[in-house]
Amino acid sequence: MARYTGADCKRCRREKTKLYLKGAKCDGPKCPVEIRPFPPGQHGRGRTKDSEYLLQMREKQKCARIYGVLEKQFRGYYEEAQRKSGKTGENLLRILESRLDNVVYRAGFAKSRDMARQLVRHGHFMVNGRKVDIPSFRVSPSDIVEVRPSSRELTPFVVAHAEVGERTVPAWLEVSPNQMRILVHALPERAVIDTAVQEQLIVELYSK
Repeated sequence: MARYTGADCKRCRREKTKLYLKGAKCDGPKCPVEIRPFPPGQHGRGRTKDSEYLLQMREKQKCARIYGVLEKQFRGYYEEAQRKSGKTGENLLRILESRLDNVVYRAGFAKSRDMARQLVRHGHFMVNGRKVDIPSFRVSPSDIVEVRPSSRELTPFVVAHAEVGERTVPAWLEVSPNQMRILVHALPERAVIDTAVQEQLIVELYSK
């Protein structure tokens, strides 16, 4: 399975903004973006001409990196979003938000999307009573996502239960901490998705 194996912090520095790929580290003083707020590499401090294409490409890369999706899969999501009615950019973000690993992260059961992906892959979650170990699994309205009973005493979930309330859960999800359960009320509208990307630039890039 293809996946990125390099340093997450380099990806944040490349985009010149925090992508929150490392959980609590991103909010601390040791965050590399705070220490070295320029792209990595020999020419990181040099000035680059921000062409229209570069801006579009960087926005696409930023979005893909935030959600932990590689190029082929991201392109597939875009093509699916294009086939749906409504705005393609908003459809794309809605598809990305509906991934199981993102739902686990948004609900506060993991400190980062990377951690959420690992927990899902290890089979710690059920959707509507059935074990699901595919991070890209897409939830639907009225789905119930819950931690498997045999996994609830594991350290990540004990910590998550203790820290419930520290992160704001979006309105389209409802979390029951005592049952370690997430109810998906609906898929989110663009207005409630706080991902800092300009999706129109992504649409323009793929429309060329």
